[in-house]
Amino acid sequence: MTVIRAILKKEFTSYFVSPVAYVLITIFLILSNWLFFNTYFLDEQASMRIFIARLPWIFLFFVPAVTMRVWAEEKKLGTMELLMTLPVKDYEVVIGKFLASFLFLLVCLLLTLSVPMTVAYTGDPDWGPIIGGYLGSLLMGTAYLALGLFISSMTENQIVAFILSLLVSFLFLIIGENFVLYAIPDWLVPLFEYIGFGSHFISITRGVLDSRDLVYYFSFIFFFLLLNVKAIESRKW
Repeated sequence: MTVIRAILKKEFTSYFVSPVAYVLITIFLILSNWLFFNTYFLDEQASMRIFIARLPWIFLFFVPAVTMRVWAEEKKLGTMELLMTLPVKDYEVVIGKFLASFLFLLVCLLLTLSVPMTVAYTGDPDWGPIIGGYLGSLLMGTAYLALGLFISSMTENQIVAFILSLLVSFLFLIIGENFVLYAIPDWLVPLFEYIGFGSHFISITRGVLDSRDLVYYFSFIFFFLLLNVKAIESRKW
C-alpha cells in the first residue's frame, strides 16, 4: 500500500503540474454546465435528467484526453523502463496510476455539484435519480478510465491512444442502443444489451441500485486493469 500511495500521489500531482489539467477541467465544466443550463430554465422542471444523460457523451472525449498520456508519455520519454527497474510490482504501478486518474475524475464530478445545488434552489427535485445519476456517471467514467489506461499502455503515441480510446469507448456506449439491437439477430440482442454501457447506466440513473449493474461495471474495470498489468508485463517477454 505504501508503494501504491506513493505512485498515486506522484501521478495525481503530475496532473496539476502542467496547464493541461486546468484546461481539461475548465472545458469539462463549461461544456457540461452550458449544455444543461442552456435549456433548464426553459423546461421549468427541477430535474437533472438532461445533465446526467449527456455526461456519458462528454466523458467519451474527456476521459481519453485524461488517460492518453498516462502510459504513452512514459514510453515516449523512456521513463517507463526506469520506473520498472524500481522495487515495485507491475500491479502496484497500474493501481497507483488508475487511482490517480480516478481521483482526478472524481474532482471533476465534485466541481459540478453547483448544478444540483441550483436545481434544489429553483425547485424541489427528486434526489434519488440525482444521486443515482452521479453514481452511474462515476461508474461509467471509471470504466472509460480502465479502458483508456489499457489502450495507453499499448502505444507511445498520445494521439493514437486518444483516438483508439474514444473509438472503443464509443463502441461500448452504442452497442446496446436500440438502433444497433434492431440490426442484429434476436439471439444476440441479450448479449449486446448486457455488454453495452447504456442499459446499466440508465438503470442506475433511475435511482435503482441493481447488483447486476454493479457486477458489470466492476468486472469491466477489473478486466481492463488486468489487461493493463499483462501489457506492462509483456515488456519482459
